Amino acid sequence: MYRLPVLSILLPLLSGAFLLVWRPESRKVRNLYTMTAVIISAVFVLGTVSAAWLRGSDAVAFPVFSLGNMLELAFRPDGPSLIFGGIIGVLWPITTLYAFSYMSHEGWENRFFGFFIMTFGVVAGIAFSANFFTMYLFYELMTLVTLPLVMHQMDGKARSAGKKYILYSMSGAALIFIVLVFLLHYGSTLDFRMGGVLDAAKIRGHERALLLVFVLGFFGFGAKAAVFPLHGWLPSASVAPTPVTALLHAVAVVKSGAFAVMRLIYFSFGTGFLSGTWAQYTAISVSAFTIAYGSIMALRMPHLKRRLAYSTVSNVSYILLAFSLMTAQGLTGGLLHMIFHAVIKITLFFCAGAVLHRTGFEYLDEMEGLCKQMPATCGVFLLSSLALIGVPPLCGFMSKWVIGTAAAGLGTWAGHLGAAALIVSAVLTTLYLMTAAVRFFFPLKSVPLSGTGRNEADWKMLLPLVLLSVLIVGLSLLSGRLICLLSVIGGAA
Repeated sequence: MYRLPVLSILLPLLSGAFLLVWRPESRKVRNLYTMTAVIISAVFVLGTVSAAWLRGSDAVAFPVFSLGNMLELAFRPDGPSLIFGGIIGVLWPITTLYAFSYMSHEGWENRFFGFFIMTFGVVAGIAFSANFFTMYLFYELMTLVTLPLVMHQMDGKARSAGKKYILYSMSGAALIFIVLVFLLHYGSTLDFRMGGVLDAAKIRGHERALLLVFVLGFFGFGAKAAVFPLHGWLPSASVAPTPVTALLHAVAVVKSGAFAVMRLIYFSFGTGFLSGTWAQYTAISVSAFTIAYGSIMALRMPHLKRRLAYSTVSNVSYILLAFSLMTAQGLTGGLLHMIFHAVIKITLFFCAGAVLHRTGFEYLDEMEGLCKQMPATCGVFLLSSLALIGVPPLCGFMSKWVIGTAAAGLGTWAGHLGAAALIVSAVLTTLYLMTAAVRFFFPLKSVPLSGTGRNEADWKMLLPLVLLSVLIVGLSLLSGRLICLLSVIGGAA
């Protein structure tokens, strides 16, 4: 059982690297190899999740190598990592099938799928990291393996997006390194422990400096979580192929940033040290502002993928806000929205990608009456839009309700600010998603549809949409049980 996390990381890393060297000429052979590697990797990831869940708190770290007394590469799946691991284990194979059809006209498929598989292993490494050092290494490695995916087309826009992405990521990495150094000096260990690892004797008299370091770490990890003002790379990255943007926005990069912030708060610094300080209020305020800002920008975007990109900027900060509340209910709400947003947002991006792939349309004014040509895709878009808005009883409502009640229940001005941001964002989310969906079904003007395709995408794109729709409905029906399950993790906060 202890070696399962290592296998779930090594297999996709080695499989992806081998594909970059092998470079098969046959698309059928490459697709078969890719799907086999992804499915086996997903089995290892989900096997790790299942085994660790059955083992519970008895799970121990599996060390790989050590660079000193505290710098150890080790893996240990715990409660939050099981949630993140479950997300990537379920959604990565679905995205792979979708990518086979989408990438057939994009070119450089060997390079794409090589880094695509490797990214799976890197994100699994972040999910199953046993300590801050291990998470930091894989967090940096993620920048390297996702950069070729962002710059896939290698044209002017893609290169510009890649430069911005690496600039933001490396700036965030510098801030995170400062946190690593301070935790080495003032912590009893780098291992993740609920309640934090700061040594009370060592930190006495240095509390102000450590609070500042926490804020630096919040923005450092927040760079990938697209928190304001470090969000600029995310809308620019929309030039990447849709399978990439779907993963960046829903599963891999932004969720890794949010997950790392959770580790920073609950497992490194500890809520006992941070709660009620200016550092906590800074994190809450920045998250609340980003929620409102992202929603406003999304409403202004006529380009569908960029509209969804700014929607991600807003919704990931829902998760950051929840974690920054530093309560058991906040942790539960943040993990819950991690799950629901991942499924809903990847569905929305798949719909946008299907439209782009079949028609070439990117802007909303080109998509008037689109449901006549792509009824299934438009129907799935409507369902996932309603879920993200938070229409009861769909799953998005439950996560937003838990976060909103946790914010209001904090009983401070910062908590009320967070609750207000959620209300404003709910209204704006309704506007920027439903104004798009309404155009599909009730065109505001008569626009002759034209493009490379006038019907639904093929089964490799439609089947993922159907599976994700079923998953949205299933999560909605089981959201109550899921909240109870996550409350066990939140209760340890």
